Amino acid sequence: MKHVRITTRLVALAVVTLVGAGACAFDPQADGGGGGGSVAAGAAERATGASGTPGPDQRAKPGTTPPKPKATPKPTRSTSKPTRPAAKPTSSPSAAGCPQGEHQREVEAHLARLGGFGPVTVDGRQSAADCAAIKKFQKRYDIRPALGRAGPTTQDVAKRLATTDTARCKAGSGTTFCIDLTRQTTWVMRNGKVLVKPTVTRTGMPGYRTPAGTFTINYRNVKEWSDPYEVWLPYWQHFTRGMGFHQTTTYLHEKSIGSHGCVNLLPGDAVRYWELGKVGNKVVLIGRRPGT
Repeated sequence: MKHVRITTRLVALAVVTLVGAGACAFDPQADGGGGGGSVAAGAAERATGASGTPGPDQRAKPGTTPPKPKATPKPTRSTSKPTRPAAKPTSSPSAAGCPQGEHQREVEAHLARLGGFGPVTVDGRQSAADCAAIKKFQKRYDIRPALGRAGPTTQDVAKRLATTDTARCKAGSGTTFCIDLTRQTTWVMRNGKVLVKPTVTRTGMPGYRTPAGTFTINYRNVKEWSDPYEVWLPYWQHFTRGMGFHQTTTYLHEKSIGSHGCVNLLPGDAVRYWELGKVGNKVVLIGRRPGT
């Protein structure tokens, strides 16, 4: 019995040690509104966080028994005729070949304001030109499926990008990476001018808020390993307390999850930020992600 008890205690101690090891943000609820502090290159925290990985509060507690699946009822024969499912609203194909969504007019207006995706007519009716522009927009920002339908996700992303005020980022001279935490958008400035237009991002989830403030990139690694979450972080650029830019490891537009404080980027944007970034570049974060 003594041997069993000692073994049990050692196993429990190992579990506690593993679960309590590391986090993306040292103090996830701190405001972090200061200057970010200067850290020597290579001296950054190495405990980094992965995007979209459930936090400790989202995992099942050790020792709990998962609920048993309900037994599948045996099929029975029915003499009644099967009923046809009702057609889904706002999804019928238009003459342009694209389904028209419930946010057609709003998306048209946002795309017209953004520019760069082709001609659109702000009239709330799908056309071949509108269809092509919406598809191009969806492919650029990895909105799935990219069928040209102006649904909720397309409308949300288009609105956030169209209403981002790049002038709010007090960049100054040199290259500055800017993040609007409220709109969940990011862009790059150089010598006070926009170098890379706003794109989408996803930052810290509730309990792991990404802080506003001004910081400095102090460590970079093309492929960083996250110790606490056991996942690779491509195009890693650290700027404060275990937080940094990196390519997302999950679907970016899934809002129910987020990072442990890091700034998630789409693959193409992560590569572009990596090409532009270097140790010493300024990072400016403004606002606050809703719900954090």
